[in-house]
Amino acid sequence: MKSKIIVLVVLFVSFLLNAQTVKISASETDASIVINGQNVGSGNYKLKMESKECYKVKVAKPGFLNYEATVCGKKAGPEAPKSIYFEMKKDDAEEASVKTDQANVDFEIEVNKDLNMLDAWRLTTQIVTDYFDAIEVSDKETSYLRTAWSVQSFQQNTIRTRLIIKLAKSDPLTFKVKLNSEYSGASGTSVKADEQFRDWDRILRKYKNVISDFSTRLAKK
Repeated sequence: MKSKIIVLVVLFVSFLLNAQTVKISASETDASIVINGQNVGSGNYKLKMESKECYKVKVAKPGFLNYEATVCGKKAGPEAPKSIYFEMKKDDAEEASVKTDQANVDFEIEVNKDLNMLDAWRLTTQIVTDYFDAIEVSDKETSYLRTAWSVQSFQQNTIRTRLIIKLAKSDPLTFKVKLNSEYSGASGTSVKADEQFRDWDRILRKYKNVISDFSTRLAKK
């Protein structure tokens, strides 16, 4: 009996000596630490690894870039470091944008009655070209205008933006103005990859005054 206890103690001590741990920490103390899809804590965590297993580590916080790493036990891959530290940086796409309720929504702008259709359309085009370099479609007869997508790539995101103007009513003359703002969630996404983009509830700062400019310069006074 005594010999069995000694053996168990030896095995337990051997397990402790061979147990592999990795200390995971982040510069943001409230950042979520996720291991293999499971949230295990915030700021820092001590990961105990099985020798034959690999672990996917993710560190995330709203407004910051996401960070990922894979660590493996001794028998599963390259030897893991004793600690991993993530120096987190602000999300450059969010810093270059503002959260708004104006994205991807139709706004009706009733045109000032002192402007006839021709003058209103000229002014509309002028406002559009103040913000966008390329107009993809412009039909004065049907009062429809659509810019080409303007795309900007960030470290972990790609944002594309365009403006659509169309006639809502002829009397009183009213235009519908829509600012499309979409994101892909990855850097360097092709502007033509429609299936990879989704509506974004933010707009890049350089477009934040588009809707208000239409209201100020075109609308009924």
